[in-house]
Amino acid sequence: MDTLLNDDYWSQRYEAGETGWDIGYVSTPLKEYFDQLTDKSVSILIPGCGNSYEAEYLLRHGFTNVTLIDISAVLVERLQEKLQFYIENGNCRVIHQDFFFHQGQYDLIIEQTFLSALDPALRPRYVEQMHDLLKPGGKLVGVIFDFPFEGGPPFGGLKEEYLAMFAPYFQSVIFERCINSIPPRAGNELFIRLDRK
Repeated sequence: MDTLLNDDYWSQRYEAGETGWDIGYVSTPLKEYFDQLTDKSVSILIPGCGNSYEAEYLLRHGFTNVTLIDISAVLVERLQEKLQFYIENGNCRVIHQDFFFHQGQYDLIIEQTFLSALDPALRPRYVEQMHDLLKPGGKLVGVIFDFPFEGGPPFGGLKEEYLAMFAPYFQSVIFERCINSIPPRAGNELFIRLDRK
């Protein structure tokens, strides 16, 4: 099994606090996108959800159909406790699962540091699975790194590579440099909104 698709690897990182990607709150580009959404019943998936500040923000602002997936059992247990109120009210599901085995249909999928956690060799599968999980007319929205890293995770990339990767399955409505990144990431992030073909 690929190390990066391994529960133990990610659970150990969460237990040790080795979560340098975690900024502790919803990222500004996603917050501002969420604030524009008017239909709070849309079905939303956040794969590789991490500590799920995005989900907390959505749920606190009245969204009623949020699904979270993560491969770390440790993290999922923490989230089930933290989001217990929303889970019990039927507004949120937290699933311990490998993203590539998930089945479902969603209006909106949020990308936030998940792509950068995957070995780049898995990116074709990632794109295909994202496409398959979206309803016709569904959207993949998020923030991805716009520069290559040495080693990883995290793994970076370049705009041209991403565009070629998504093109067979998605129409890129927005694919541009973030103007509202947090200061440490300024100039290094792309905001994407891709419509399922």
